[in-house]
Amino acid sequence: MFLLAWKPFATAAEIRQALLGDSAPPEVPARSIVIKPDTRYVHVEGGEIIRFVVDDKTFSWDFNGPLFVSSFDLRRVAPTGVLDHEVRVIIAPNPRYMSP
Repeated sequence: MFLLAWKPFATAAEIRQALLGDSAPPEVPARSIVIKPDTRYVHVEGGEIIRFVVDDKTFSWDFNGPLFVSSFDLRRVAPTGVLDHEVRVIIAPNPRYMSP
């Protein structure tokens, strides 16, 4: 598989997670989204780097995945124990790649 050709022993789970984007350093994000106990979904654009704030914990995610990924459960990429409920990320297409 070309996606992870540099890592010959990549598992299927690693490949699937790689399609969702990448972890980002905490100082990089342009915007923050606060996740509360009643938060069920968040909206982002492809190409955005978001800092998620959950109580006193934070993590950042770069939504640089392929166009066919339009939503997923944020718990799939959040550090273990940060989210205790489903928060669906809805990803709008990256405007950089949209036709005029």
